[in-house]
Order: sequence, then C-alpha cells, then structure tokens
Amino acid sequence: MTTHWTLGCDAADPHRLAAFWALALGYVAEPGYDDPDGASVVDPAGRLPAIGFLRVPEGKTAKNRVHVDVRVAPGRPDDQRVPLVRAKVAELLDAGATQVREEHYAPGVLGHVVMLDPEGNEFCVA
Repeated sequence: MTTHWTLGCDAADPHRLAAFWALALGYVAEPGYDDPDGASVVDPAGRLPAIGFLRVPEGKTAKNRVHVDVRVAPGRPDDQRVPLVRAKVAELLDAGATQVREEHYAPGVLGHVVMLDPEGNEFCVA
C-alpha cells in the first residue's frame, strides 16, 4: 500500500512560488488553503502529491539536495520530445525561471534543461 505525501518547500514568497509551480506542473491552488505565510498546490485530478510552500526568514544558501524534474514528453521519440521541452522552457522563462544549461544525451540530442525557479531552486525540464 502506498502512502500519500506532500512535498514541503521553504520560500521567501510562498504565493509567488506556488503560482510558478502550479503553472509548471499543471496544478491548481489547493481549495480552502488560505494562509498569508503559506500556499499549497494540488493535482486537479487528485492523484499526484501536493506541494506546500511555507514562508521562512532565511534565504537559499546551497544547491538543492532534492529537485523536481518536469517531464513534458516521457516516452516520446526525440523529434517529438525536443520541441515540447523547448516550448515548456520558454513558458517557464516567461513565468520567471532562469535557464542554467542544456544537457545532451548524445551529440546533438537534447536530454534536459537545467533551470532555476523564481527563488533560485534548481529543477530540470525533460
């Protein structure tokens, strides 16, 4: 039997970060969660884990030990996957992310793009 769980994240601006990750993952604000120092986003279908964001006074000081991989085209061939990855990267750049670098699985074959969310947390788009 699996256990339900929520990913908990520290944030300087929990509502801004929650809005970014809702866009990135296709999530929505958790209904009924109303806290000026916290925010939560959930899978609208109710199947995947929630992500909670709590305001903390200290800033980010080191590389994440855990990060989210946004998988936009799992299992698709590269000619279909790469345009979807690039489109998602562009969408997230417009939403406040920063692109760090591209990683290639083979010469000329995009594997994933390393990015930072609006508060500098690392994640990948694949």
